Amino acid sequence: MSGHSKWATTKHKKAALDAKRGKLFAKLIKNVEVAARTGGGDPDGNPTLFDAILKAKKNSVPLDNIERARKRGGGEEAGGADWQTIMYEGYGSNGVAVLIECLTDNRNRAASEVRTAMSRNGGSMADPGSVAYMFNRKGVVVMGKGDLSEDDVLMAVLDAGAEEVNDLGDSYEIISEATDMVAVRKALQEAGYDYESADASFLPTLTVALDAEGARKVFKLIDALEDCDDVQNVYANFDVSDEVMAEVDA
Repeated sequence: MSGHSKWATTKHKKAALDAKRGKLFAKLIKNVEVAARTGGGDPDGNPTLFDAILKAKKNSVPLDNIERARKRGGGEEAGGADWQTIMYEGYGSNGVAVLIECLTDNRNRAASEVRTAMSRNGGSMADPGSVAYMFNRKGVVVMGKGDLSEDDVLMAVLDAGAEEVNDLGDSYEIISEATDMVAVRKALQEAGYDYESADASFLPTLTVALDAEGARKVFKLIDALEDCDDVQNVYANFDVSDEVMAEVDA
């Protein structure tokens, strides 16, 4: 997963700086609103909301926007949409499995957007269940390295249920069961370590190694899907080596 994780981290940083910033803001605000609606508008009593707000702040979403979304979701302010989560499944180039998580108030629009993005970028839709079994729901906490070693981090989170710590270059990625994620990030906080994000994510159980051409095609497909307003997250089971990543970047 190293190449995949590094690619995701690099892309995440670029996304915060480029023209998609508005789209990223919209997705992060939607997360805040949904978290507040699902678990209540108090971040102290709603860990999902706490993490959604933290992530929005870390990505420089204006505090007013975050607060309005929290109030809409928590029912303190009118105007919240009826967001529904829908998962679509499909395949990209080289048989890469793709799981597309949408958060939408219009199912027909979401389905149409996803199908169009897939068909225009070499992807194909798959029947429900035909791809999802290749992924496990996991908790993923990302933190800056600072001067911490992998062992420092592991010692802090092992008893909280962390399964592995991955070195992503300038940050660490801590994997756990999705149900242990809050305990893991609390363990980091108690150890005095800052973290960048904590998300429930879908990680692949088997990966497909890609060459530079395959990687470019898959990245193009994922970019097109992430450009859809209703798409919140795209998960795929590719692996890209550091060498291939360097070739793609060049």
